[in-house]
Amino acid sequence: MTVRITTGQIVDAEANRVDAHERDLDALRARLARERIDADAIIDEVARFSVAAPSWAVGTGGTRFGRFPIGGEPRTTEEKIDDITALNAVTGANRTVSLHVPWDDPADPAALREYADAAGIGFDAMNSNTFQDNPSTTGGGAVSYKFGSFASAEPDVRKLALEHNRAVIELGRQLGATALTVWLADGTNSPGQANFRRQFERVAESLRELHDSLPEGWEMYTEHKPYEPAFYSSVNADWGTSLLLAQHAGPRAKCLVDLGHHLPNTNIEQVVSRLAMTGRLGGFHFNDSKYGDDDLTVGSIHPYQFFLIVLELVDHGNGRMPPVRYMIDASHNLKDPLEDLIQATDQVQLTIAQALLVDRDQLDAAQDANDPARAAEVLQAAYRSDVRPLIAEARRRNGAALAPLATFRSLGYRAATVAERGEGSVASGL
Repeated sequence: MTVRITTGQIVDAEANRVDAHERDLDALRARLARERIDADAIIDEVARFSVAAPSWAVGTGGTRFGRFPIGGEPRTTEEKIDDITALNAVTGANRTVSLHVPWDDPADPAALREYADAAGIGFDAMNSNTFQDNPSTTGGGAVSYKFGSFASAEPDVRKLALEHNRAVIELGRQLGATALTVWLADGTNSPGQANFRRQFERVAESLRELHDSLPEGWEMYTEHKPYEPAFYSSVNADWGTSLLLAQHAGPRAKCLVDLGHHLPNTNIEQVVSRLAMTGRLGGFHFNDSKYGDDDLTVGSIHPYQFFLIVLELVDHGNGRMPPVRYMIDASHNLKDPLEDLIQATDQVQLTIAQALLVDRDQLDAAQDANDPARAAEVLQAAYRSDVRPLIAEARRRNGAALAPLATFRSLGYRAATVAERGEGSVASGL
């Protein structure tokens, strides 16, 4: 039996919240009207926005020291879609799933697409995996990605990596996806282990060949990361390298920015601006970090930086979130994965509303007048605003929850999945 959360259940569970919400919304709407800000335009933009949930994020995360499943985890890709359907029911903003192959490798893609369609969930960018050996993708161990995939000195390894990526594209085509994200673990752990230039050239040529395999209407995203699992060098280590690779690959190759894939203190908002200027900003993975690629809850550590990043996105989109691929790329080691995704989505929605509040005319005037104090005041006026009534209303207009986490808990979804899937169920593919 499939567990579902319905709009009717949400309405019933939140009946006692409606009056207070409408009072708060009316008060905020009146304040914004005095400032000549269109509250409904902000609500509409937040309601329009959707961010993909990755299939791997609905299972409990872990570290090299251990993993502690919580029970009721999805055992199949279909059950992952069920969980994302429940997530979308309370947020109204997670309308697509991003699959990771071969962690998700359906035997019957047409049946899976039909299942997702019935649940109202679409398929976002596909993700290939050449950072670990999998019997289904490495010919039963005949070749290995131990020393890289597209960067490998061995032609057979590069060929296998290309074949895997093409197979992921074909699966995505059958599912209705239109994009491929390529994150490579290729790099070195020791000085002198490989030649930097030859590694880069092999990756560049492989990506160009892969780009030429894209179906009509598809895009490919190069995703950079400075370290891990390679700790001396990564082939695609930063946004500049990612841009070079995308430009070499072809016009349908763009760059993907993951918030955790930067060295400490990197000005990520400037990275976003540079990639947007070149027309090569293709995707964005939301998360947060304290030390590295921690995959923590969005906005939990650096909320003001996240606000500035979203402000750059809105600027690129001329007052709207631009049409690039958005996904929450997080790992939930202790929280219920769905609760963490709810909190992350809520933070994204809230930050979009804050960014839309910025008075661009005043900010432009302060910048042109070389008045940094005034510019800071303009930004802080928006950042410090309590926009929760606006995002709650955006969710309500989408048939979702005013208070998504509280309502999710009250509806007992996790207890229902434990009863159906068992206390010992562990998410597939991790």
